[in-house]
Amino acid sequence: MKSKPLWVIGAGGHAKVVVATAQAAGFTVAGLLDDDPSKLEKRILGVPVSGSTHLLEDMNVNQFVFCLGIGCNRTRKQIAEKYPYLPWTIVVHPEAVVHASVLLGAGTVVFAGAVVQPETRIGTHAIINTCASVDHDCVVGDFAHIAPGARLTGGVVVGEGVLVGAGATITPYRHIGDWATVGAGAVVIEDVPSGTVVVGVPAKPIKGL
Repeated sequence: MKSKPLWVIGAGGHAKVVVATAQAAGFTVAGLLDDDPSKLEKRILGVPVSGSTHLLEDMNVNQFVFCLGIGCNRTRKQIAEKYPYLPWTIVVHPEAVVHASVLLGAGTVVFAGAVVQPETRIGTHAIINTCASVDHDCVVGDFAHIAPGARLTGGVVVGEGVLVGAGATITPYRHIGDWATVGAGAVVIEDVPSGTVVVGVPAKPIKGL
């Protein structure tokens, strides 16, 4: 798939790291698409923001591959569901360690320094961010984001759309429900229900949310 040029959708800070990761992995990044008019005609690491996603309507998409450069989990899901026909590709930085037994879903990005250990399954359009660690037998759902320096120990299940914040640690065999948020630096020692925000050591729900 690296023989085909890559288009990145999104042109913010997260897209900058996606572009850098793709370039390091050997992709030719053809351009970026973003619906924010203020970003048009700018360049990210030498790659032009060529226009809005409306360009997809006239593009022969099968000549390219695509990846989402958007950090917001819900926005990634919205765009992926709007354009299910795009040939979404996996991007893995050459300085990430991903065991051969790991399954990565379409559109997932693994950044530099990340480690993904044996028999782990990562869903579609997930983010395994810089220096994150996902240990053996984990399951990471579609549209989840494991933020920089976060640690999933063995057998952790992370649901759809979950954000595990920077530097957070999930202890073995915990279950994090869909669209939950684990705050930066938190230590999760109990299961987290869907839609819950937890923070602290040990992690507890934020009251009123």
